[in-house]
Amino acid sequence: MKRYIIGVTGASGSILAKRLLSYLAGTGTQLHIIATDMGKKVFEYETGISWEVFLNTLTRDRTNVFAYDNNNLFASVASGSFTAEAMMIVPCSMATAAKIATGTGGNLLCRAADVCLKEKIRLVLSPREAPLNAVHLRNLLTLSECGAVILPPVPMFYADSGNYGDMIDKIVGRILKSAGIENDLYSKWNMGKDC
Repeated sequence: MKRYIIGVTGASGSILAKRLLSYLAGTGTQLHIIATDMGKKVFEYETGISWEVFLNTLTRDRTNVFAYDNNNLFASVASGSFTAEAMMIVPCSMATAAKIATGTGGNLLCRAADVCLKEKIRLVLSPREAPLNAVHLRNLLTLSECGAVILPPVPMFYADSGNYGDMIDKIVGRILKSAGIENDLYSKWNMGKDC
């Protein structure tokens, strides 16, 4: 069974985390979820659903979904011996990106990301900030140079649908594809017959 680590931070964009987790939970893959305290608060603020209620719906009748306390550095995902196909942090705050880039984490989410970098496990960050200052850009460049995939949730304006749900699916589909997960939420742009 494939394993994925999902991190959720306090950046805006909780709808992306909600869709990503809902999609992956339905695939039967093993999910290891870490949310920061601010990630849980922003999730409730933006979705109108408490993190605990959402997590309970994900874990109900499923044995493939595990959630961790962000302060538990004894969790299995903190060890280099834990194997996973990829880790995705959606959304990723600039504070979390900075802690991972500088190795100063001090919590489970940052430690799990650090383990992914050192073990050469695919790490996908979906940073949500605008505009980006020079510090943000340097941290993201450092992470990219260390092997992380930086995938900001930028909508695809060339898509035919103006539907908000479709836009979310396309962004989540790109995140999944960047983590090596084939999915039907995202398809490559077809330039058309006359191009």
